Amino acid sequence: MKPTWTGVFPALTTHLHEDQTLDLDATAKHIEVMIESGVQGLVMLGSLGENAALEADEKRRVMEMTVDVARGRVPVLSGVSETSTAAACRYARDMERLGADGLMVLPAMVYKSDPSETMIHFRAVADASDLPIICYNNPIAYGVDITPAMFAQLADEEKFVAIKESSGNTCRISDIINLVGDRYMLFTGVDDLALESIMLGAKGWIAGIGLAFPKENQYLWDLAMAGEWEKARELYRWYMPLLHLDVSLKFVQNIKLCIQECGLGAEWVRAPRQPLAGAEREAVLKVIRHGLANRPSIPTLALA
Repeated sequence: MKPTWTGVFPALTTHLHEDQTLDLDATAKHIEVMIESGVQGLVMLGSLGENAALEADEKRRVMEMTVDVARGRVPVLSGVSETSTAAACRYARDMERLGADGLMVLPAMVYKSDPSETMIHFRAVADASDLPIICYNNPIAYGVDITPAMFAQLADEEKFVAIKESSGNTCRISDIINLVGDRYMLFTGVDDLALESIMLGAKGWIAGIGLAFPKENQYLWDLAMAGEWEKARELYRWYMPLLHLDVSLKFVQNIKLCIQECGLGAEWVRAPRQPLAGAEREAVLKVIRHGLANRPSIPTLALA
């Protein structure tokens, strides 16, 4: 049966120790915080989860732990970010075996495929398992663009149930809807375009900075879903400097530092990434601490 994925699906970080080994206990604790905040799904091992920097067995250990911790309370998805189609297919089969509820599939990494190659890759991964798929489009980061016309061609594959639209062009949401109607569930994947995307028809948000501010993030979503636009805009304006931290070459370091400042984890990242330092770190800390100092009060009923 086709899943009805909507709402906030945070793209969780993979918590690490200072020596860069996996910290599964910290990751598990963070998962609990996110579920308690009201999220409606979890996306593990996406770009923010440092998928490409992890070893194959590490990724499978993260997913095995996540499925166990979630206990069916929310759907658990894994990013599929491999350098070849064959490896992506193997990974998809392993995720089905481990009990994942779905996949978020990226184009093959490193090689910049043309439109035909891109669609062949996505169809091959879909054929590899019975899991439903969010197609992740982020041409800015990965150099491969899945256009609305390509999504129209891919619409005959029933396992493609949703799109994470991260092109940075909100027109894409309207263009996809105009081409294929409600064929796909549309997720925004750019934090500082979230409210605009919701207004245009996005039904989900694969969120980043919400990992540090889960209550505020969920409240913003709830306000938008209720059509409380004035309240949503007010909250969004407070949130915007923090949301901008998601749109940067060092978004993983930014968000992990934010998570640390909010007491929900540590800033350690996997090389070649390094924790922020010097003036760059101080600039990010200034944004985070200003946000914390001016943190809005969230109504108790909103958290019920």
